[in-house]
Amino acid sequence: MDSIKQSSSQLVFTVRRQKAELIAPAKPTPRESKFLSDIDDQEGLRFQIPVINFYRKDSYSDLDSSMGGNYNEPVKVIKKAIAEALVFYYPFAGRLREGNGRKLMVDCSGEGVMFVEADADVTLEQFGDELKPPFPCLEELLYDVPGSAGVLNCPLLLIQVTRLKCGSFIFAVRLNHTMSDATGLVEFMTAVGEMARGASAPSTLPVWSRELLNARNPPRVTCTHHEYDEVPDTKGTIIPLDDMVHKSFFFGPSEVSALRRFLPPHLRKCSTFELLTSVIWRCRTISLKPDPAEEVRVLCLVNARFKFNPPLPNGFYGNAFAFPVAVATAEKLVKNPLGYALELVKKAKSDVTEEYMKSVADLMVINGRPHSAVVRTFLVSDVTRAGFGEVDFGWGKPVYGGPAKGGVGPFPGMASFYIPFRNKNGENGIVVPMCLPAFAMEIFVKEIERMLKGDVNPLVNTNYAIIKPAL
Repeated sequence: MDSIKQSSSQLVFTVRRQKAELIAPAKPTPRESKFLSDIDDQEGLRFQIPVINFYRKDSYSDLDSSMGGNYNEPVKVIKKAIAEALVFYYPFAGRLREGNGRKLMVDCSGEGVMFVEADADVTLEQFGDELKPPFPCLEELLYDVPGSAGVLNCPLLLIQVTRLKCGSFIFAVRLNHTMSDATGLVEFMTAVGEMARGASAPSTLPVWSRELLNARNPPRVTCTHHEYDEVPDTKGTIIPLDDMVHKSFFFGPSEVSALRRFLPPHLRKCSTFELLTSVIWRCRTISLKPDPAEEVRVLCLVNARFKFNPPLPNGFYGNAFAFPVAVATAEKLVKNPLGYALELVKKAKSDVTEEYMKSVADLMVINGRPHSAVVRTFLVSDVTRAGFGEVDFGWGKPVYGGPAKGGVGPFPGMASFYIPFRNKNGENGIVVPMCLPAFAMEIFVKEIERMLKGDVNPLVNTNYAIIKPAL
């Protein structure tokens, strides 16, 4: 099947896809049902999440001889490696079913993951000298096979390998988020890479153990969880579906340093995550122009693997995070110094403990697995340490590896990621893909630029006071 697409960057190319197929485990695997955890199956994770890795042809100088003559054929190598990795990660080859109380379970049927082989009439260089979201023609590089995207009774992974005419290739994957978080997905991708390079088993064996994140008996909510508040959309402020704009923002050492100037001295040693989250939350609020008296929220995704005593086992590939929330009225968030937002973010992050995770699981069971708050809410996930950029199928590390776009999830524009990135000047930093309505993106860009310049002049048509750098 051929598809010709034109992106906003005017890059035009043709993608020729083979018919989608299912890749089953290379050997027989147990036929059983395995329950997801009470963290996994919450409503807010019942969606698909896209990841994309770009590999350069000239990156395979250290290929193991075990690959024989296959180094020019990534599709053949990766398909075989997926089948071999699924022997260990066999639940991924199954299908989700829903039981009593909306409880999700994997029917380990061995049906397989969906795979698409494709060729694109484009070179890696044509994507530009800085590979970052949004990517042109993403819907062709990770094709939504009709009937494959449901949460229940559908493949849990969809993988597309697209060869480029220069010999480079793209590995794109779509994950049913109830199965794994970023850490878990990277563990699977790493296992595929190891098998592709000749290993007989993954170096880290997968561990199911989802019961470790199940509700207690009887369940009891012991912590405050404003992230699951039911917030009424009184003024129609859920972001609209139409006219959405995707754009990425790079924050290197000089940008981070410039933003720290807006903090008082005693807060300037905060983490980069805390700083960027505070800045982006505030700038995003300005751009969307909510009613000054309305509450706005930022959900901070926190990896809880090491919050447990003992920590969750090495190889655990389920969802092991919470997203505690910082809440403020729009007016307070914008009129107060940046340190106000930062303190709220720091407090939210510190809330996550083993008891907090157990309390979330209990809340899920008691309240019917609710969705997190979405009205006037922004969610950030830091994947700088997840390891997407380390996944090696035998062609070296990717030129870019990580989330395929911002704004993913059931509600467009709500979520973003912090992705490790090296710019064309060789600076290491973080790239943040954002998704906003066109009118809001224009304001957001100007506000970020204003802060990076240390400019204290307010934006035109902004009803809120503008913060100044701290002295």
